[in-house]
Amino acid sequence: MLVTTLAGLMIMVLSMAMITINTIISKKTFSDREKSSPFECGFDPKSNARLPFSMHFFLIAVIFLIFDVEITLLMPMIYTMKITNLASFTLMFSYFIIILVLGVYHEWNQGALTWTK
Repeated sequence: MLVTTLAGLMIMVLSMAMITINTIISKKTFSDREKSSPFECGFDPKSNARLPFSMHFFLIAVIFLIFDVEITLLMPMIYTMKITNLASFTLMFSYFIIILVLGVYHEWNQGALTWTK
């Protein structure tokens, strides 16, 4: 027990020392304007490279990811159909699909699926 504790303590001290030495050695003291520009070719950009982000596109992407995860949750239900009886599988699958349809209806009703400003 003592050997394990001592080894863990030694590993932790060595790790912290290495991290501290790394941060001291690799600290950059100056900021280069050319390296911080969006194009690293040596030319000044003609316009701003940072375009405004569309929040509506972000919401559509999040909705897509949510329903994509729901599709991956549907895949194990094929295996569940083999090990359960048909009535409980149908009930569980119906609840799951109803929740998904209600979610799509809610998003549609809130206007998140219309691609207009």
